[in-house]
Amino acid sequence: MAILVNKETRLLVQGITGHQGRFHTERMLNYGTNIVAGVTPGKGGQELFGIKIFDTVKEAVDVTKATASIIFVPAPYASDAVYEAIECNLNPIVVITEHIPIHDALKFVNLAKSRNISIVGPNTPGVISPSKALVGIMPPHIFKEGGIGIISRSGTLTYEIADALTKKGFGQSTSIGIGGDPITGLSFIDVLEMFKKDKQTKAVVLIGEIGGDAEEKAAEYIKDNFDKPVVAYIAGRTAPPGKRMGHAGAIITGKFGSAKSKIEAFKKAGIQVADYPDQIADIISRLI
Repeated sequence: MAILVNKETRLLVQGITGHQGRFHTERMLNYGTNIVAGVTPGKGGQELFGIKIFDTVKEAVDVTKATASIIFVPAPYASDAVYEAIECNLNPIVVITEHIPIHDALKFVNLAKSRNISIVGPNTPGVISPSKALVGIMPPHIFKEGGIGIISRSGTLTYEIADALTKKGFGQSTSIGIGGDPITGLSFIDVLEMFKKDKQTKAVVLIGEIGGDAEEKAAEYIKDNFDKPVVAYIAGRTAPPGKRMGHAGAIITGKFGSAKSKIEAFKKAGIQVADYPDQIADIISRLI
């Protein structure tokens, strides 16, 4: 079944004519994603890769019946792009853009939640349901269809672990990068709820990193509410307190948000934690 995106997803690309939008639109098309429209203000009436471009999201949705959006709009204008997508009830909305101010992200994330719209990101590599749809910037050749769900805060670790799983014969149902910023639309728990209901997903790999308490909350949720096998990995074990590592959300304040606290939370919940990314496939093989 997969979650969030599939063959029926009718995707709209906001910022389609920019460098990143153009490049990744072509990759998504080549993968088989059903892209029905693009939006760039002032470029309405043009076409790119056979895709019609519109000036506004509303016009694009009215004409093409798009159901979801991916946003490549630069940070100063990204919030307006998200609001446009929300007003047209597109779902999910995948926000690739990074460096969106936290207070702006907080506002549109809360608005989307009030309307039961899933926002993936900001600062995300997106979502892939192998053999069905790629809505993001992930390298699709390392993924294959199967029963392992992946939820991650780290794009590069997602690729490394997905590649290792694929090489060991474990395909993926859906892989989703929830985003590396302090404020994100979907949380680990939100995605776990989706995987819990998805019949294709037989086990889940959860890739966390230092900063915040999302992993601790996920561990508590899994302990009492999730009956499928879960393997966790936490990046940033050697990061010093007060030093930001990679993502805006990856910073330790005292003991809060440390790799140690997250690993302890998972182990307390009975969840196996890999010491290295290449151990995950072996652990999965023993659980399913």
